[in-house]
Amino acid sequence: MEWRFTDDRPIWQQLTEQLTLRILKGEYPPGSRLPAVRELAAQAGVNPNTMQRALAQLESDGLAAGGRTAGRTVTEDAAVIKAAKKARAQEAVALCLQILEELGYSKPDALEFMKEELKHE
Repeated sequence: MEWRFTDDRPIWQQLTEQLTLRILKGEYPPGSRLPAVRELAAQAGVNPNTMQRALAQLESDGLAAGGRTAGRTVTEDAAVIKAAKKARAQEAVALCLQILEELGYSKPDALEFMKEELKHE
């Protein structure tokens, strides 16, 4: 997965979101060690202090734990990961509903669109 950034929000927030997504998708499995700050910063092409801030946010969110010398690991708490995954899904649904509402569609319309889309899979 490559790192992508936009100009609408601070880079550290975008890094946090992308690292969170990698954890939720299992790219960094529960209990696994996260790459070092400098390694992640080099991969993303950002300053290590910016990456440090993103990783500190992951810790604050409960998705990572660690210390200065041992490095960081992904939480082993499946409930934390499950809750974060559900929250991300609910945000996606809310955004979809907002866009459809802006286009003049109702929630029942949105449900019909979802049903139609699921038939095409």
